[in-house]
Amino acid sequence: MNVEITFLPSGRSVMVRAGTTVLDAARKAGVPIRTRCDGKAACLMCKVALPHSSAGLTPPNDNERRKLAGLDRMGTRLACQTRVFGRAIVEVPEDPFRAAVRKQMMRQAEDDELW
Repeated sequence: MNVEITFLPSGRSVMVRAGTTVLDAARKAGVPIRTRCDGKAACLMCKVALPHSSAGLTPPNDNERRKLAGLDRMGTRLACQTRVFGRAIVEVPEDPFRAAVRKQMMRQAEDDELW
């Protein structure tokens, strides 16, 4: 059975087999999610947010729950541990380096307006 997952803020959607991890679905959709451990829940870099609900996603297992230390109750999940079994929407946070560059460019643009 194939299911659809949508990634925000890009709005990209992809059809994947039920049971596919969010990380693998993101790769198929061309949505970058940072990771160093390649899906082994060791680096904790692949955090994603659930902006609406967790419908269509597996609940956190004990390992993920321990690693997230309560963040799962606020809608944060590890993309490498979360599996899709129905229609789902996931928000991918902005890469920290890109966010820093974007903020610096905004500051520069504001400074340029002053002169």
